Amino acid sequence: MVDTTPLTRAVDHFADRLRAAPQSRLQRGAAAEALGLARELARRAQVLEGVEPRVMPDAGMFAAADQITVAAHDLAVVIAGDADVDDAVRLVEEAQKRAGV
Repeated sequence: MVDTTPLTRAVDHFADRLRAAPQSRLQRGAAAEALGLARELARRAQVLEGVEPRVMPDAGMFAAADQITVAAHDLAVVIAGDADVDDAVRLVEEAQKRAGV
């Protein structure tokens, strides 16, 4: 069994920062960065599940934190190995830096 705790912790931290961010920060790109991350995490989960990837819809800037959380937890259920966890954590950390939160 793969320990996905580092992934869920990283995503929960990013999501908490998004929820605490002012609307102006979300509008300046933090929400778009989070949506991009959510879409990539969801795509990876769907590929591992063996289904045709569908694009996660844009549910609005105030839903971005929830979208990354859901996508990451879906990925955590199907992730294959420690290297995949490390790669996903790297994606989350890089997205958070770009988002500026």
